[in-house]
Amino acid sequence: MKKTEVLIVGAGPTGLVLALWLLRRGIALRIIDKAAQAGTTSRALVVQPRTLEFYRELGLADRTVAEGLQFAAANLWVRGRLAGRMRFADAGTGLSPFPFLLIYAQDDHERLLIAQLKAAGVEVERRTELTAFEDRGDRVVAHLKGPAGTDELCEAAYLAGCDGAHSRVREHLHTGFPGGTYSRVFYVADVQARGAVINRELHVALDDVDFLAVFPLKAEGHARLVGTVRADAEGAGDLGWDDVSRRVLARMHIQVDRVHWFSSYHVHHRVAQHFRGGRAFLLGDAAHIHSPVGGQGMNTGIGDAVNLAWKLAAVLRERAAPSLLASYEPERIAFARRLVATTDRAFTLVTSEGPIARFVRTRVVPYLLPALFTSKAVRRFMFRTVSQILVNYRDSPLSEGRAGRVHGGDRLPWVPFEGQARALGDNFAPLRTLDWQVHVHGEVQPGIRDACNKRRLPVHAFPWCAAAQRAGLRRGAAYLVRPDGYVGVAGADEAALERYLDQRSVRAARSP
Repeated sequence: MKKTEVLIVGAGPTGLVLALWLLRRGIALRIIDKAAQAGTTSRALVVQPRTLEFYRELGLADRTVAEGLQFAAANLWVRGRLAGRMRFADAGTGLSPFPFLLIYAQDDHERLLIAQLKAAGVEVERRTELTAFEDRGDRVVAHLKGPAGTDELCEAAYLAGCDGAHSRVREHLHTGFPGGTYSRVFYVADVQARGAVINRELHVALDDVDFLAVFPLKAEGHARLVGTVRADAEGAGDLGWDDVSRRVLARMHIQVDRVHWFSSYHVHHRVAQHFRGGRAFLLGDAAHIHSPVGGQGMNTGIGDAVNLAWKLAAVLRERAAPSLLASYEPERIAFARRLVATTDRAFTLVTSEGPIARFVRTRVVPYLLPALFTSKAVRRFMFRTVSQILVNYRDSPLSEGRAGRVHGGDRLPWVPFEGQARALGDNFAPLRTLDWQVHVHGEVQPGIRDACNKRRLPVHAFPWCAAAQRAGLRRGAAYLVRPDGYVGVAGADEAALERYLDQRSVRAARSP
């Protein structure tokens, strides 16, 4: 029987990021996938700013950005007329080091992550399938079927199910996957095309009964189209390009010269009833699936991976009590449920054939949206929402306090330094350690420094500046920051800091 600390089932972006984060913390692992090779089609496209912030901590952001395509504007069209336009750069400046959305095709994305994993000495075990597992209380014993059809057992401290919408791990946990399926059939196609909207920006077209989203691809003149199949063709078994709805393409003046890849599918919206069963966890599509509105799916799975990875590493290295793992499900399931509800409402609005939805998208939206987009506050709120930097864990048992506008559970606000402090870069630089730390903008109180020194907990003192004030931080306040860049305690004094760490048996990696 082979042994490891964490067995990861599924080698999509969620499983690969989980593996990379665990390896950085020195955790032994195996990652298996029943597919013979990595994906060869683009599938998920959009990498959100919050994901790039996580990748920066792993040293992957620069290469990801270099290989992808930045796009800084989204356009909404109604019946062939431009109804609204939002520039992301204007909306995201000062909120994130990545004030844009990135197009990075999933096949290229996976190749980058797999190469990083290989450089760390770990290979994805292909054509290896999980057939069953047993949770024995102190460990998991997994039954695997290898490439030659041979059976083997693998003993692991924990099992991570990153194995997609048809998850075998979820099946064996006997947890429900409630939700629904939209009635319309949609298509996705990577095409070579011409037209004014093939301009490296995002375009969403609403029509009386049709829907079309045009995503830019990096190659000149190439785009990803997501739209509706003709209603009279939906019952056909083998759909192709000839079955797509052409009216909205004509209204958008898109001339498709070549179809490189085409697939049709039903869109689902589901969230597992539980994300954990004993020593097994569900992440990514195994835990939640939803409409493609906003490009949230893959990024949410990566968020799951980051959230779970640091907790597993802390428990396995006895730097936190096993009870820390109980926070994974409530933190991530709450966000997944909100996301599915939000995307469901939006997707229903843009695709429903009902008279009310049709009236809203063709009569209300063309007048309301341009007015909303003129408001800087609205544009910034939309950026914060779509980019996932607004995700927070304020209701988590790991979150305490408030200082300034920042609550325990909030993502640590980004502060770029200027003037004499420019050499410091920004306050995200120390997050590369993937460990607990305390941040103070201004003077550090002696009690805080003493408590941190006693526990060998790093203290990062930054000069007070206008950017910190704009970010909502309070001068001189101590913020205990988790390994994933979220605030554990905001406005901690010495007693609150020590009580928080003691109650959760948390120790930094530098601690004795």
